[in-house]
Amino acid sequence: MRTVEQFITEHLDDVLEDLRRIVHCETPSQDKTLLDAGLAEIRALACERLGEPAHEARTPGGAFGDVLELRWPGSSVESEQPVTSVCHYDTVWPAGTLSVWLMSIEGDRLTGPGVLDMKFGIVQTLWAVRALRSAGIPHAPLRLLLTGDEEIGSVAGRPVIEAAAADSRVTLVPEPSASGQPKDRRKGMVFADVTVHGVEAHAGLEPENGASAVHALAVLVPQIVALAAPERGTTVNVGTLQGGTGRNVVAGQAQCLVDVRVTETAEQERVADALRGLSLPEPYRSDERLRLELDVDANRPPMNPTPASEAAMAQLQQVAAALGRELAPRMVGGASDANFISALGLPVLDGLGAVGEGPHAWHEHILISGIAPQTALLAGMLTE
Repeated sequence: MRTVEQFITEHLDDVLEDLRRIVHCETPSQDKTLLDAGLAEIRALACERLGEPAHEARTPGGAFGDVLELRWPGSSVESEQPVTSVCHYDTVWPAGTLSVWLMSIEGDRLTGPGVLDMKFGIVQTLWAVRALRSAGIPHAPLRLLLTGDEEIGSVAGRPVIEAAAADSRVTLVPEPSASGQPKDRRKGMVFADVTVHGVEAHAGLEPENGASAVHALAVLVPQIVALAAPERGTTVNVGTLQGGTGRNVVAGQAQCLVDVRVTETAEQERVADALRGLSLPEPYRSDERLRLELDVDANRPPMNPTPASEAAMAQLQQVAAALGRELAPRMVGGASDANFISALGLPVLDGLGAVGEGPHAWHEHILISGIAPQTALLAGMLTE
């Protein structure tokens, strides 16, 4: 693995140029045209670095980004079962971001939209295999799974990810690391869209003819927030609240978007059931002009250590030791596609990607000094 690390260091300029190439393809989660163009560029890069894949399959994502599976054979005949690397190519950054923020380097910091979360993980996977080939190190077959809707819930990606993981020796998720450390625990998520429909009226001339959706929603928000249980790791955030059309208009509609994070499956079920059971309190409940609409999605289960993942982590720690590193897995509040795999009891390693900070923020960056060590760590899990 030190040979791999040295190879990446010697080819660092090429690695950075590959990263620039895909960072400069904007891939916002809800822009299908840009997602398709970005995926085509990533596929082209993968073929340039590793050759044409032995197997390729594309799953339509509908309104979301497609899922592309690319497979290359290993360098030994020990087993045909692949190691899978799951990388999402969609980002939270809207179209036009590149007009004000191109990828740039200042000292050890490399910044750019989506560079940390998680376009580096794609380049990292390709160069890990390229380095192993160059050194003649036997490695397992690689399945690279590129998904286009991770940032918005993995609606299209989830079934493909789960099926691929079930057919893999281990699944690697090169999402951003925790300061160079892998992630063995992630919170689960519940999303809720809470909408109240009412009746508009002039607030001065005939307020009695209206039924305020804003007023009704305002009394529901404290009930939603009260579902939090910090002592059990359950947090509730009402991220947006909007409604009405003007200060002198009784509001005809209001909506809030809710984000819940949990560490326990039982808590996810409790909160999801409570949100689905919300109802308007009196006197709003008796007003037939008001209607409550709920859309609740227990999106990702919490990720906690399983016997299969603990065994994989032990192997990763052995690789790290060979590189002179000691790994101490971390828990984080964010979720990833690794949550789905862990919930099935399948081996998965998460947080193998870049060292950096600021995902989803204007200071998003990676540390160039972490590129070679992290790529060598991932490459170690591909070896026989």
